[in-house]
Amino acid sequence: MARQVAYTYKKQAKVINFAYDKYHDMYEAVAAAEGIDLTSFLAMEQQVAMTSKGSQAVKDYRTNEFARFGFENIHFVREEDE
Repeated sequence: MARQVAYTYKKQAKVINFAYDKYHDMYEAVAAAEGIDLTSFLAMEQQVAMTSKGSQAVKDYRTNEFARFGFENIHFVREEDE
């Protein structure tokens, strides 16, 4: 079963295909689809993970940075069973 990720980038809704063998998570997939280099973002995310005690700081950092990049409402598309 193919997975899809839906997101809004600069006020334009989009849907892309997603595979775990190609991307670590859906955030990397949407950044790649829009041609955004995540090198510095991933380095900072790793530093946040090492210095924080819980995963909430990493989630907050990721959400805030992707909002700054212009992304909104990033989520997996659920297929309805018919």
